[in-house]
Amino acid sequence: MTTLVLCVDRSNDIGRKTGIRAPVAGWEAVRSLVTEVGLADPEDSGVNSLLEALRVARELQDEGEEAVVAVVSGATDSQVGADRAVAGQLDELIAEYAPESAVVVVDSATDERVVPIVESRLRVDSVDRVVVRQARDIESTYYLLKQFLGDEELRTTVLVPLGVALLLFPALLYRFSAAVAFAGLAALLGIALLYKGLAVDERLSGVAERVRTGLYSGQVSVVTYVVAAGLTLVGVFLGVLAVSEATPTEPLLVRSARFTYRSVPWLALAALTASTGRLVDELIRAEGARRPYLNLPFGVVATGLVVRGFSGWFLEREAGLPHLELFEGVPLLYVEFTPTQRLALFVVSGLLVSLVGVRVAAAMSRETETLEEPVEQ
Repeated sequence: MTTLVLCVDRSNDIGRKTGIRAPVAGWEAVRSLVTEVGLADPEDSGVNSLLEALRVARELQDEGEEAVVAVVSGATDSQVGADRAVAGQLDELIAEYAPESAVVVVDSATDERVVPIVESRLRVDSVDRVVVRQARDIESTYYLLKQFLGDEELRTTVLVPLGVALLLFPALLYRFSAAVAFAGLAALLGIALLYKGLAVDERLSGVAERVRTGLYSGQVSVVTYVVAAGLTLVGVFLGVLAVSEATPTEPLLVRSARFTYRSVPWLALAALTASTGRLVDELIRAEGARRPYLNLPFGVVATGLVVRGFSGWFLEREAGLPHLELFEGVPLLYVEFTPTQRLALFVVSGLLVSLVGVRVAAAMSRETETLEEPVEQ
């Protein structure tokens, strides 16, 4: 088994400084080349690359393997020309020595770009990147930056939010105080991190396609989702309005109860609308509706009743509620209730609705299974 220890000089620094044409192969030829390069430019990192290639070849030979050390370089200043020159020199080495694998030695990120060319012709067992010890931190930082800037996903994830933040920060600092500017900057970066961390971009990427498919296929859920979004906005608006009407001394728990009590009916109605539309789509399908879609509308109503009851209990303990209401201004019964009676009525109603949903879903599921059973001849 022959291993080719290949030192890559894509920029052709060795050829320009010594006048020696690549490829250079063989232990003595490469060792002589080290002296030539060192005398021409002692500060050139190519000297370290050549010595590393010799060291790797000696280690392989000590382990009993047959190793051939060689140097290839680019012949022109253009990237395409340099890569083609490296490919041609590599083909010459393969034709002469017939190696079965290669160990590539590089000293920069530019030289490492040649690795795919080598991999297209030989199995690459290792890539040895040489970093001069005195400049290790600088070289490593440069290498990492090159990799970072070459990754499009990382650029859009990190550089775009950072650039927007740097553009907005002077405007916030000019208009508001430093504390507000830093708070706004931190909030923006936090939103960007959550947006990427929760994969919101991946979820939103297919929304337009799903909406277009739903409209073309006549799905009822597309319209009900839009209605549900509007009802959600109404519920949030009414909840915020209820909180704004609270006194400054009112506890946070009571304010949360006000928001929940005012908004939950509309949020439940929004969820019921969306789930009903999805259920209708399932019923329109030839195979009928699945059981989870049958349970969902009843579960939404039951949950809304229970949450409404608990939030009303907290408000009743604080300020009192005149009537039992399903919606604001829409009383269910013109009867006075104690807080405990009100809570019990809503909880029991939620449980009854949930049980009715289970029974209806079970009955319809059995009916669907009966229709799907083959008729015996």
